[in-house]
Amino acid sequence: MTTLIFATNNQHKVDEVRTVIGSSFNIITLKEAGINIDIPEPHDTLEANASEKSKVIHALTNQNCFSEDTGLEVLELNGEPGVLSARYAGEEKNFQANIDKLLLNLKGRQNRHAHFKTIISLILDNEEHLFEGICEGTIIAKQKGLSGFGYDPVFVPAGSNRTFAEMTIAEKNIFSHRRKATDKLLAFLSQYGTNPS
Repeated sequence: MTTLIFATNNQHKVDEVRTVIGSSFNIITLKEAGINIDIPEPHDTLEANASEKSKVIHALTNQNCFSEDTGLEVLELNGEPGVLSARYAGEEKNFQANIDKLLLNLKGRQNRHAHFKTIISLILDNEEHLFEGICEGTIIAKQKGLSGFGYDPVFVPAGSNRTFAEMTIAEKNIFSHRRKATDKLLAFLSQYGTNPS
């Protein structure tokens, strides 16, 4: 079975990706691979940050791996928080502080359209491949739900009347940006025709 290191320390992301991948491939975390580092995200695009993370892990391990970077982009805020989504309110990456800042910046604004965008960077047999997933939706004025992470309590995906935080992982994956990107990753891996280890 193909083994891939998922270059993240975020267990929520691992759970969501594993739900999509299932038993088709063996996904191991940085911790499971014995890697204890926090990979920097120094770039101004999601693509560059995703690429940075996968390349760091590939250089360390010389193994097949993938990473992802996700941002929430709000039209009325000129694309904020975007690439700074996890650090919108500061380097401590506090989910609640990020939500509070977002809602404050949107206070009184009529256009609350936003989308989540995920970029996955896969390095397989020393070659990089990028996959994108986007989920359109709306930022609501008050938080709802206790599941998920990040901006999930204030994001209602198009086609639903519930926030991501009111959904199970399976329900979220019906709409999810990360699911869409992971579907593309899975389709590519399934058609690749090799069995790297």
